[in-house]
Amino acid sequence: MIGAEAGRAGMRYRRLDPEQIIGTAAKLEQRVGERFPEAGLRNVASELVLLSSDLARSAEALQAPIWWVRILIGVAVAVGAAVFLFVGTILSFDRIETGAFDFVQGIEASLNTLLLAALGFLALARSEERIKRKRVFVQLHTLRSMIHVVDMHQMTKDPAALSDSFKPMPNSPVRITNSQDLARYLDYCSEMLSLTGKLAALFAQSVNDEVVIEAVNDIEDLGSNLSRKIWQKITMIEDIAARAGPPVPLG
Repeated sequence: MIGAEAGRAGMRYRRLDPEQIIGTAAKLEQRVGERFPEAGLRNVASELVLLSSDLARSAEALQAPIWWVRILIGVAVAVGAAVFLFVGTILSFDRIETGAFDFVQGIEASLNTLLLAALGFLALARSEERIKRKRVFVQLHTLRSMIHVVDMHQMTKDPAALSDSFKPMPNSPVRITNSQDLARYLDYCSEMLSLTGKLAALFAQSVNDEVVIEAVNDIEDLGSNLSRKIWQKITMIEDIAARAGPPVPLG
């Protein structure tokens, strides 16, 4: 009994838990709201919480079979088998007197028909996989858009604004001139990008398909590359702060 409970508890750490991802996104939204209540990044964080819930439900729904497709496949297989049985057992006895040449032609035609039917049934059997794949791509497209939205919000957060020689122009965007606030802002953006990767991984966990896994990896690579650029900015902020005083705390 104890071993079974320990096994079930261990499974929690072998698969991504959608509820934990949603909870992390909600906690992040609260943290952004506390530090930057008027910033647009707070709205992005709120939208990420909603998106997390939507994508988690979609990923969970993809684990279930599409019954109408399976029923359609079963009916198609049954009808095809009945047709072959009818042709092979009833119609073939209507013409008993056939020559060897006609017999060989009949065998060849039957084999070709069987081959085409098998290919047709195979394509039909993979229709459920294609439907799920299409649904995943729709969700991943939304997630990719969210990644670019996060990137837009960090784009103008330039560490150069911390320099004493920095002179804003009339059309310059609003800058964060406090090193700690700027570092935290960028760190929040990096955390959001990390969460998008985990949301994408939910679909690879639900749909065991090579094309889906490749698309999920592309989403994760996009978020990782943008997050790497953000941490380059954070490193610059730490260097500027180190020259001016104590290191910038990120915790």
